[in-house]
Amino acid sequence: MKSLLNFSFFIPSNWKYTPLLLFLCCGFFGISQNTPKIQSSADTTFIKIGEQISFSMEVDADSTAQVVFPEGQTFLPLEVVEASTVDTIKKLDRVSLQRLYTLTQFDSGVYVLPRQKVLINDQPFFTDSLIINVATVPVDTLVQQMYDIKPIIEVEKSASDTWKILLGILLLLILLGLGYWFFLRKKTLTEEEKEALLPPFDRALLELKKLENSKYLIQSEYKQYYSELTDIVRSYLEEDVHVSALESTTDQLIDKMELLKDSGELELDEETISQFKRVLQTADLVKFARSKPQTSVAENDRQAIEQIVVKTHDALPEPTEEELLLNQEYLEELARKKRKKKIIIGVSSAAAALLIAFIATTIYFGFTTVKDTILGHPSKSLLEGEWVNSSYGFPPIGLETPEVLLRQDIPIPPEAKAKIKALQTFGYRNDEGLFTMALTATTFVEPAEPDFQKTIEQLLQGFEEKGAKNIITKQEEFVTLTGVKGLKTYGSGKFKIPDSEELIQGKYTIISFGGKGFQQQLFLTWLEEDDYAQQIVDRILNSIAIKTEI
Repeated sequence: MKSLLNFSFFIPSNWKYTPLLLFLCCGFFGISQNTPKIQSSADTTFIKIGEQISFSMEVDADSTAQVVFPEGQTFLPLEVVEASTVDTIKKLDRVSLQRLYTLTQFDSGVYVLPRQKVLINDQPFFTDSLIINVATVPVDTLVQQMYDIKPIIEVEKSASDTWKILLGILLLLILLGLGYWFFLRKKTLTEEEKEALLPPFDRALLELKKLENSKYLIQSEYKQYYSELTDIVRSYLEEDVHVSALESTTDQLIDKMELLKDSGELELDEETISQFKRVLQTADLVKFARSKPQTSVAENDRQAIEQIVVKTHDALPEPTEEELLLNQEYLEELARKKRKKKIIIGVSSAAAALLIAFIATTIYFGFTTVKDTILGHPSKSLLEGEWVNSSYGFPPIGLETPEVLLRQDIPIPPEAKAKIKALQTFGYRNDEGLFTMALTATTFVEPAEPDFQKTIEQLLQGFEEKGAKNIITKQEEFVTLTGVKGLKTYGSGKFKIPDSEELIQGKYTIISFGGKGFQQQLFLTWLEEDDYAQQIVDRILNSIAIKTEI
């Protein structure tokens, strides 16, 4: 481990400042006692393909220090197989922390294990970088039979949107359940609702029985008693006998009953009608003249009304077959109307719930996101699908992409065969979303540095030959997460849609890497207003893990 402090620049040419120098040194050494120390080591720097390296990181710091070790794949181009838990040893007011990482690599070559960052009290400290040699495993072809490389096999993509489907089904079931609960299920009827469904005759007898058990007579509330008594019998006559009894006076009601009797529609004797008239007149005296009959008279009047209801019901003629059919049709029509009303209410409620859900999700996520989720969007499907992490070409370029890049059989032009030793091309194109990815790995005959500018000019010239217009080009340095530097060429323009004369506004990015004797390039194009495609591009660029040595 290199020294964290270097004091050589404090030594002045004139030694008369030696006391000042000693003072400064003492001060720095005093501070260094509390300075954290970090060490790293590997059990080996030479492995065969697939073998593992044990990499150790040790931190010596104050016991109150907050220490955060590296997490994830920060050791690229080497892969982390396993990271142990932090081992802690306390020494008085200090603490020693150790963590072991198991690393490996499945491709031969010389790799630089990058410096690792450890945060101590939010301050970054770095380990030394290491050179790791990965050797191939010799194969005896006389013993081990050699096979051709297997072709790429299309596999069924796993359903990464399963949770969305399950959530949609759950919401649908909730809506159906609410609709059934409020509109379709048979609700438990209250006593009042049950009474209202009874036939007029049964309901009248039940109400008279309730009146018999009421406390009106005990509390001398004769007006309320006779009011309910006459309402019961008048309602019954209006419903069962079809006489307008509720709005009629006593004399008018008796006259109507007499007319029904004389016409033969109601077979009642004269005594029953007279008794009915007497009870109604008594009720009028109680309600309007504040008369107070004896309790026994009031009870007898209730019994008389009960007998009148029974005799009237018995006196009604039996309904004809036509009347029964008309009544059945009426009931069926009434049931149909009720069912139709329930269906309309249920559908309206479901539509209202969906509308409310749509408005709420639109406010929270935005209209475009909701629209693309419901109607579908090719780039959104790519972004939210299952991504693939793979390496392509030689020297290999590691990428995380929404789809596997397929090898393209592109022959080397005859005029370039003298300079190009090998050309490997991989690509993917989404015609629906007009999104393309292409990757090339070129090795040259001569071990010279590649001419990025010339290659990029040829690519842009190819754009123009295919009908592209108004191409804007910018360039800047590109650095991967592991510190490998390259050239980023990007911009926009109007590009021609394949098999069409239409021009669309699009964007492009070309990432170029290389070294002596080889060149690696990543090429991306997408629609300018496609935010999902922009997110795809950003994720791809952040995942680049590249090897810059043959």
